[in-house]
Order: sequence, then structure tokens, then C-alpha cells
Amino acid sequence: MVTVIFAAMTSLFGAIAQAQVKNIVLVHGAWGDGSGWEGVYKILTTKGYHVDVVSNSDQSLVADAASVRAVLARQKGPVILVGHSYGGAIITQAGDTSNVAALVYVSAFAPDEGESLLSLQKAGPPNPESGIMPPVNGLLWYDTAKFYKDFCPDLPVALADFMNHSQTPLGLAAAVTPITNPAWKKKPSWFIVSTLDRMIPPDAERFMAKRAGSKITEIKASHVAFISHPKEVADVIEAAANAAIK
Repeated sequence: MVTVIFAAMTSLFGAIAQAQVKNIVLVHGAWGDGSGWEGVYKILTTKGYHVDVVSNSDQSLVADAASVRAVLARQKGPVILVGHSYGGAIITQAGDTSNVAALVYVSAFAPDEGESLLSLQKAGPPNPESGIMPPVNGLLWYDTAKFYKDFCPDLPVALADFMNHSQTPLGLAAAVTPITNPAWKKKPSWFIVSTLDRMIPPDAERFMAKRAGSKITEIKASHVAFISHPKEVADVIEAAANAAIK
């Protein structure tokens, strides 16, 4: 009898282990690129997760959501979908894909239906120190003189300088296109609030996280917590993967 019970328990635990989410898809935001996820990628792959990083263009919410869905279609099994900054809007739009088990927002936007990055920005008090430059040919660049202070003051200066001069601009179409079907209304979510963020006010992050019903973790970090604190960010992603069993 004991042998039968032990065998049944072993089978059950094996089934649960197999059901745990092992696929992670990472999405970068504006003025950055996929290379910023390298630290998180290395931590998660070392732990046995299958991790893909989306090389989205940041030019159009529609196109960027399509890029994410294309990567999601390559996954075998359920996925944890992670977005940083504008990448949060992308995963909000693309996260309704059936194999997405949960969402993780990292210093990110989590818009509601009908909201865009621009409308969210206008909802709060204007930031007189913002380094977002006037659009040029439909592109929004970040002031190179303000990039380090605003974007990544907790990174080594040399790395911040490289990121500054390799920034991916944000397309106006990405900034003004509203969300049509917010995935966080249907999927469980986790949210990392960066308490030293100068790009998205921490209180705005807290508001969006609470509205989405997210499990909230606060990290004393700049806007790029995923680069400056990769272990803490990876821990939250792993917590989502362990909790989101399909």
C-alpha cells in the first residue's frame, strides 16, 4: 500500500514539475535594445529555463506586438512574458496569446484599454526635466545630455555612455497607439517597481501594478533595474514561472 501511495505521489510531483513554466520571453523598451537583458538571460538559462529575447523595433505598437507574437509562436509550452518600460505596453497588447501563462512588468507601462503611452504621460503632472526630444521624422530620441542621470545612473559610466550612443528611438506610432485588449485583465501578473525611476514615476508604476492586481516587488534601482539588479529581477520572473502552472 505504501509503495502504491509513494508511486502515486511521485507521479503527481512529476506532472507538476512538467507543468511548471520553463519558457521565458523578454521584451525591451524604448531607447534600449535586447542586449540589456543579457544578465537576466544568463541567470535564467543557467537555471534551466528556455529564454528568448525579442528584437522589437520600438517603431509601432502594432508591429512590435506582432514581433512578440512571432517569438511566442516558436515556444513549446506555456510562457512567462516579460516587458520593460514601453515593453510593458507591448506585452499588454500581445499577452492575450493563448500560450502566455503570466506577465511580468519591469519598471514598465501597463496601460488599460484605450490608453497609450502618450495619454498616460499626460495623465500625470508634466516633467519639466524630461529628456524626450521633439519628434524628428516621426522618431523620439532621448537627450544625450540627460540620458545617464534619467535612464541609468546606477550603471557604470562606460556602459551608460555606450547605451546612450546606441539608443533605439521610440516611434510616434508606438507612443500614440492605444491598447485594445489588455492582457493583464485575463492573465496573472507580477510587477517590479523601481523606486529610483526617473523615466516612469514610481507612484505611477504602483498605480498601474495595483490596478492590474499584480504581485508587487520594489527594488531600489533606476529605470533599468533589469540591468543593474539582474538577480532580483530574475528571482521575480522565476517566482512567476513557479506560480503560473498550466
